Order: sequence, then structure tokens, then C-alpha cells
Amino acid sequence: MANTPQAKKRIRRNDRRAVVNGNRVGRIRTFVKKVELALLAGDKAVAAEALAAAQPEMARGVAKGVLHKNTVARKFSRLSKRVAALG
Repeated sequence: MANTPQAKKRIRRNDRRAVVNGNRVGRIRTFVKKVELALLAGDKAVAAEALAAAQPEMARGVAKGVLHKNTVARKFSRLSKRVAALG
């Protein structure tokens, strides 16, 4: 258990940041899911549009520090490949 005021404040801050970061990751997952659904439907135009919307969200997650840059690069690469293969 935290004893110092600094440690207590750090616990409060970490709890607040965990909520914000969780929301960020959830938002990114939603955008990626839209791409996945478009891929399953086989609609290349919608999939490409969803991918274009997901890319900045994923990059923002890297900038904010909630996702690793290589993870996002890998996911974006795989999604891009799947969208291109629809044609």
C-alpha cells in the first residue's frame, strides 16, 4: 500500500490514465473492426475507405504511447495486403 503522498497521487493518476488509454485502444479496435467487416463482406471500396480512416487512429495510438509502433505497422501492413487482395 502506498504510504507517501506522492505514491498515493501516482496511484490516482495511473487509474485516470488507464481509463483514457483503454478508451483509446477501444476506439482503435473499433476502426480496425470496420475494416475487418468490410473485408468479410468482400466490398473493396468500403474496406479501403475504412482502412483510410483506421490508419490515422492507429498512428495516433503510437503517438500517445498506447501501442507499439511495430505492432501498428504490422497490423496496418496486413490489413493493407488483405484490402489490396480483394481486387
